[in-house]
Amino acid sequence: MIKEIQLRLDPRTAHFPDAVEEVVAKQEGIMRRRLRGVRIIKRSIDARKEKVMVNLKVRAYIDEPMGNDHLVPPIVYRRVKGDRQAVVVGAGPGGLFAALRLIELGVKPIVLERGKNVKDRRLDVAAISRNGIVNPDSNYCFGEGGAGAYSDGKLYTRSKKRGSVERILGIFHQHGASEDILIDAHPHIGSDKLPGIIENMRNTILDNGGEVHFNTRVTELKINDNNEVTGVKCATGEEFDGPVILATGHSARDVYQMLYDANIFMEEKGIAVGVRLEHPQHLIDQIQYHRSGGRGDYLPAAEYSFVTQIDDRGVYSFCMCPGGIVVPAASEPGQLVVNGMSPSTRGTYWANSGMVVEVRPDDVPKRFHQHGILRVMRFQEALEQRCFQMAGNSQCAGAQRMLDFVQGKPSKLIPPSSFAAGLQPSRLDQWLPQFISHRLTKAFKLWGRQAKGFLTNEAIVIGVETRTSSPLRITRDSELLHHIDVKGLYPCGEGAGYAGGIVSSAIDGERCAEALSQCIMHNAQCTMHNA
Repeated sequence: MIKEIQLRLDPRTAHFPDAVEEVVAKQEGIMRRRLRGVRIIKRSIDARKEKVMVNLKVRAYIDEPMGNDHLVPPIVYRRVKGDRQAVVVGAGPGGLFAALRLIELGVKPIVLERGKNVKDRRLDVAAISRNGIVNPDSNYCFGEGGAGAYSDGKLYTRSKKRGSVERILGIFHQHGASEDILIDAHPHIGSDKLPGIIENMRNTILDNGGEVHFNTRVTELKINDNNEVTGVKCATGEEFDGPVILATGHSARDVYQMLYDANIFMEEKGIAVGVRLEHPQHLIDQIQYHRSGGRGDYLPAAEYSFVTQIDDRGVYSFCMCPGGIVVPAASEPGQLVVNGMSPSTRGTYWANSGMVVEVRPDDVPKRFHQHGILRVMRFQEALEQRCFQMAGNSQCAGAQRMLDFVQGKPSKLIPPSSFAAGLQPSRLDQWLPQFISHRLTKAFKLWGRQAKGFLTNEAIVIGVETRTSSPLRITRDSELLHHIDVKGLYPCGEGAGYAGGIVSSAIDGERCAEALSQCIMHNAQCTMHNA
């Protein structure tokens, strides 16, 4: 008999498989020898009360051997022919999952990535911290794997489409991710593991008849007299034909400018802007697990999530990275942007999170209004340039102790940080836009009251965090998913304004692939009927 059982255990018991089996046998009232195996299929931590508990859902094998069944069945990919093809612009999660889904549907994907492959990209990422050099086509935002490849690999999503989420997690697992991502309530791969998984996905695309081209930046859409996209032109001089899935990410400002210049309809949208806040991880452990000893031997590095409304605007934590590091995430020279990431072990000394304020288009200062629908993007860009200038035209970011920021005081010394490019004292409280800094100050005071010890000068704020979402939406048909005016163009993922994070981008990539495939099949049927 196979039986699924809910358990609520202390962290030490939950940590040891033998102890879990003992609990299962006792709860079921059976002799231990009848239990042939126990498999954990769901796991979450409940730290709401002083006594922290671990919730497990397990599959118990009673009087029968433990099977090798998959929590999510693997997908069988079959080699595609070249008679039907599509262009996928961008090799982030939206583009990669679109390409894999196209293969399933019998359509050959041609993936065009402006940056380098995920292995070679590492050198350019390292050069930002070591030498202050930003390659505009290969950095934390651009290159194989997209922004998610080197920013933590968190797979938690608020998407309600559970079947779609499990499918995405299953594909990650199929390509090398730990089975833990199918089990944990807040799944996480880690920035050290993701590159290998991304490379495996690329190999699946290539092995099944797809193409992947690196260092191939798209500069123009090919649009016929029927206002339909038929392919793309690239900076290399190459051209590729087929309907286009545009999955370029939220930082591809040149793509937004390209679409704007081509009079392709887009809508401005809000973003969120703020700082990256870094604490010693042990302080967060003490706060979240309600004990001075922190997490102990059997609990993971603690996470947190804060959200509030200050003066009619949302203020919230974003992309929280327990046991992580803060990284420089500029995508062009002359910018300073920060982000966070965690290795798979989440084992560093620090915890960090974006702390950001909602910015609506009408909040943007009037001097940017001359840019029309690009005004939010130009405000975002100008703030990153301002941050770079305040850092002495370097990647050595400005920082301020958290309590000093709230009290409007200078910080003479900055404590040790994970930020490899280096930090320097800076009055972020003064040079950040006032409508940002005053809301952060109020939110920090509130959260300091809610979580004793959170507001402290042991923590630092680092500027500036701006790449939270796309500043524009490339508007598409709600059902057919192609652009509302231009057929053959499928705006996809975060860059199109339809996703936020790795999993939701991957889901959107699959949806766009399915819509494109259906359109190809419909057009083929119409051609056969007319013939």
